[in-house]
Amino acid sequence: MIEVSFPGLGIDNFHLNPVAFEVFGLEVRWYGIFITLGMVVAFCYAIYRSKQEGFSVDNVLDMGLYIVIFGVLGARLYYVLMKLDIYIRPSRTLWENLLDMINIRGGGLAIYGGIIAGALTLYIYCRLQKKDWRRALDMVAPGVMIAQAMGRWGNFFNGEAYGGIVSEKSLLYFLRMGLNPNELTSGMAYVHPTFLYESLWNILGFVLINVFLYKRKKFNGQIFLTYAAWYGFGRMFIEGLRTDSLYLGGGNSGIRVSQLVGFLCFVGGTALIVYMLMRCKKQEASGEYVPVFASVMSDENESAETMEETAETDEPMEQEKEKEQDNGQAD
Repeated sequence: MIEVSFPGLGIDNFHLNPVAFEVFGLEVRWYGIFITLGMVVAFCYAIYRSKQEGFSVDNVLDMGLYIVIFGVLGARLYYVLMKLDIYIRPSRTLWENLLDMINIRGGGLAIYGGIIAGALTLYIYCRLQKKDWRRALDMVAPGVMIAQAMGRWGNFFNGEAYGGIVSEKSLLYFLRMGLNPNELTSGMAYVHPTFLYESLWNILGFVLINVFLYKRKKFNGQIFLTYAAWYGFGRMFIEGLRTDSLYLGGGNSGIRVSQLVGFLCFVGGTALIVYMLMRCKKQEASGEYVPVFASVMSDENESAETMEETAETDEPMEQEKEKEQDNGQAD
């Protein structure tokens, strides 16, 4: 059991059990439940945006199945690569090391690995299906944000992904979380609830993107780049508070991997957004700019016109067949 409190919010000590229930002796943890719920919500959001971006529900379901499979594999691979000294031990056999690497139930998924693998999977799928992968990224990205926000509550129930002890002079002192057990002290420690910071940051980004940006986007890929820049900026600071960061070179470098990746996502995403917006502005000035949703509407109109033409062509043919049948009966 994990003892938790939020004294700054008036929440006294209470206990958490990481295990929600058991099925035939197999533990089902809250972490897995929250991750699964996040995936479901992300699916539903992508379906909600699918027509707007020119995808069918079947496209989303097919795409989502591959993204989940390879996203989980990517998240695990990323984590293992950053901690090879733990997963490759000379004292164990090769088989034992491999079993430990694939033992996801033992913990160890890195969100950036999942995002990278998921994005590559989506790109390959769209290329094979001859779909616009930039539209697909826009369709999926906000759902990933809300899934990440939900997934962090799985960390909460595990008593993990927390930061260092909060100073009384800190502006975040009122959000301090009492946690026992922890890796900092032998008893209750009042730490940064970094899981909460990241969850709230993602929810805020999700709201802003959907309320102010999505319908006004100027180019395909803008939503995804905004997500990357927004999440990277927040993670860059939040990661600096955590006590369980993955480090380049196993910690010898002193460089936190997620902080570095967050910085690169923020700088790269922001630079590409600025560049593309300037390009759109030039196209508008020259009259060459085409609104991003115009092509989808055009495709839908063409499809409707094709169906109407087909129906009009079929009607005379059906009438001729009916006449031939009538003549045959008369004979």
